[in-house]
Amino acid sequence: MPFKAPKIATTPPGKKAKEVLKKDDRYISKSYTRSYPLVVKQARGVRLEDEDGNIFLDFTSGIAVCNTGHCHPEVVKAIKNQADKLIHMSGTDFYYRPQADLAEKLAHITPGSPDKRVFFCNSGAESIEAALKLARYHTRRQRIIAFLGAFHGRTMGALSLTASKAVHEKGFAPLVPGVTHVPYGYCYRCPYNMTPDSCDTFCVKWIEEGLFKRFIPPEEVAAIFVEPIQGEGGYIIPPVDFHRKLRALCNRYEILYVADEVQTGMGRTGKMFALEHFGIEPDIITLAKGIASGMPLGAMVSKSTVMNWVPGSHASTFGGNPVSCAAALKTIELLEGGLVENARVVGAYLKSQLETLQERFELIGDVRGLGLMVGVELVKDREKKTKAIEERNLLIQKCFERGLLLLGCGENTIRMVPPLVVTRGEIDRALEIFEASLREVMTDG
Repeated sequence: MPFKAPKIATTPPGKKAKEVLKKDDRYISKSYTRSYPLVVKQARGVRLEDEDGNIFLDFTSGIAVCNTGHCHPEVVKAIKNQADKLIHMSGTDFYYRPQADLAEKLAHITPGSPDKRVFFCNSGAESIEAALKLARYHTRRQRIIAFLGAFHGRTMGALSLTASKAVHEKGFAPLVPGVTHVPYGYCYRCPYNMTPDSCDTFCVKWIEEGLFKRFIPPEEVAAIFVEPIQGEGGYIIPPVDFHRKLRALCNRYEILYVADEVQTGMGRTGKMFALEHFGIEPDIITLAKGIASGMPLGAMVSKSTVMNWVPGSHASTFGGNPVSCAAALKTIELLEGGLVENARVVGAYLKSQLETLQERFELIGDVRGLGLMVGVELVKDREKKTKAIEERNLLIQKCFERGLLLLGCGENTIRMVPPLVVTRGEIDRALEIFEASLREVMTDG
């Protein structure tokens, strides 16, 4: 990939890409969502090449997965070295060093005391499933609280906690019983028209003064599952005290505080974990996505006193695969070696440049985020905050045609989640494309 990105030689999809698309259309599940016809051939760093030689700037990171960049040479080397020695010997029934080493590392870098234990799996949804089972097992309680706008995955337990789009649940009822959804810590778009000044963390107060008094006995609640920053729900950052008061609420009623850091973790927000911005220690934390630079791996980390289940309670044949563990250990080394700091610094630059665009373009209603997890919300009317849904989708398409890869979240927000190796120069080039595409969308509108 010797070319500077972007370089659009053939209007995508080109001839070779169309061959793949035709085969995909015939054989692949129609449940997959695809934003545009990108057929990837290879990738390195922030650059990605399609089947026809077009070069793109990737500001999706494979949905916030490739935090160290695509095919980081040190991660690739770690994968190859481990593959030469041992590819699989199920950690459920046997022992091997990479799994133990990674568990020790995760116990020390996750928020709170290192007195923790780790359950390995293959994905974010599986880590949520494990946390759901552990919460019920440990507390001997049945009920679970989750939040409106949350996305925790699509397997049945994780789906039962998810509440971001109705299409995720359509046709799959009944889901896991005992889950109640409550309002998240919105400010920009509060469903009760509260403002940060008048809110007094209304969402948390409502759980105790409304839900617990009128509907659910708190002594029957096993856990509260929460994203530090809502991802699929629209990159929503709650008020400063939201998580602190939620943690205090859990303490009062001996409810487990379960943090879903699948998207926000592993340096994405400019700290290793997003909860560090709020000073919170969870009882359980779920990880995946950026943990292994693209290799399939998930982890559920909990306090040792919480993970008190016995052999046979839960297991995973492929979870903690030695190759994935080797990739994760190298990933963490790179994150600690400077990539988390780069996410903080370059992410602040990205956000400031987007805020400058917001001043010039009425279509941008809000810019929010931490580190390299930044959302751009599009609105037709800033006062009424009318969602510009079609414009958001069109803008993503126009950026793709110019060589910038983006994804949406929520109904009308664009997420910018480039690899943590991204430079200011690559940010500037991406924003040039974003601005040109924005102008075209506004002109077409």
